[in-house]
Amino acid sequence: MADTIRLTGLRARGFHGALDAERVLGQEFVVDVTLFLDTAPAAAGDDLAKTVDYGSLAVRLAEVVSGEPVALIETLAQRLADVCLAGEQVEAAEVTVHKPAAPIPVPFSDVSVTITRRRPAK
Repeated sequence: MADTIRLTGLRARGFHGALDAERVLGQEFVVDVTLFLDTAPAAAGDDLAKTVDYGSLAVRLAEVVSGEPVALIETLAQRLADVCLAGEQVEAAEVTVHKPAAPIPVPFSDVSVTITRRRPAK
């Protein structure tokens, strides 16, 4: 059984979308991540190096959101999952990308994509 670290509601401006206007005007994206890992080694030694520095992770995730545009939030979610799995302690990551200002012609609260990715077995 793995422990979890959650980062929810990370907000960053990006220029992702299938429509030209989305790529020009941009919009705010909201990201939630859940990391699955064993936190016991970090807790035993009170050692940040043995867990995930969520402050640093948040900065890297925001850089991906504000970085190179993609057409699909599915692609954005995969890029964010790759960042999460770059931490050697992380066994799996669940990433949700919310696009609350998506160009949908009827009233809605949110649209999101959630993916779960695991580190390949060694």
